[in-house]
Amino acid sequence: MSEKCPNCLSVRISKNNYGKKTAGVVGASAGTYGGFAAATAGAKAGAALGIVGGPIGATVGGIGGAVIGALLGGATGASAGVILGDVLDERVLDNYRCLDCGYSFSVDPDSPDDIR
Repeated sequence: MSEKCPNCLSVRISKNNYGKKTAGVVGASAGTYGGFAAATAGAKAGAALGIVGGPIGATVGGIGGAVIGALLGGATGASAGVILGDVLDERVLDNYRCLDCGYSFSVDPDSPDDIR
């Protein structure tokens, strides 16, 4: 790490990543809900049409579809949230913290000698 704390000039620096963590959780929650809702709607439509397998097959397929939809939606939402959070950390928030004095600061992401 070549970056120094602008307050005490220490080289002991850490990343907070608050934006990445928060946006990842929010994205996962929203994606899980959206995936579950879409899969549930599809399962209801399939059950209403009485597709092959009768009532037991429609129930099992509907539950399985809702669970898979929720998992896929959660993973997709978490990925999108982490990407957005990373941008927030690097462009908006004071993402770096000095381990010696506790000072929080940001680094210009376009600078060639920033922390990566």
